[in-house]
Parts: sequence; structure tokens; C-alpha cells
Amino acid sequence: MNSAARPFLLYMVIGCSGVSLDLATFALLFDVVGLHEQVANALSTTLGITSNFLLNSRFTFGKRDRLAVRFARFYGVGLFGMAVTTAALHVFVTVLGIEATLVKALTIPCVAVMQYWLNKKWSFA
Repeated sequence: MNSAARPFLLYMVIGCSGVSLDLATFALLFDVVGLHEQVANALSTTLGITSNFLLNSRFTFGKRDRLAVRFARFYGVGLFGMAVTTAALHVFVTVLGIEATLVKALTIPCVAVMQYWLNKKWSFA
């Protein structure tokens, strides 16, 4: 495997675990508990971001120094992704009436690629 492709693929695998955790938590909080979609999104995204940071800092980027700074940056990138998802939820759920879990799932691939690039260039540089 190309050495440049390995970190991206590992990031995506770890991202899939975080996305699964995020989406399952969102569905639980929204569909079962009955939280508003924006509250469920904030909580589920935070859980996914934290899980992904811990795994990526160790396995993808191999960085264990300046963890507080790296986590703050990683979380900032995650919050930016959450803002994109929040805007999409508002437009597609509130304005257009599309089902919230479907909208959440469809935003994930675009946000994931954007976040990889930002984390590689800023959080773990």
C-alpha cells in the first residue's frame, strides 16, 4: 500500500467507527429518547469527535505530544463539521421536511473528507 494512502485509509476506518458511534447515539437520542435533533446532534457528534481523537492521535498520526492543544484543534475541526451538519439539518429537516436521520447520514462523507484534510494540516501537523 502507498505510504501516503495509509494514513487516509486508517483515518477513514477510525472515522467509520466514530460515525457509527455518532449515528447510533443520534438515533438513540432522537428516535428513542425524543431529544430535539439539534441537541441529539451536538451530543452524538461530541462523542464521535472524542473517540476519533483518541484513536487517530495514537494510530493514524502517531502524535502523543501536546495532546491538549491537539485535542482543542481536533475538536475545533469537529465543531466546524458539526456546524456544517447543523446547517444541513436546519435546511433539509426544518425547511424542506426531510427525515433527520437520513440527512445526518448523508452529510457524513463530505464532512469526513474535509475534516481529514484539516486535521492532517492543522491538528496533527
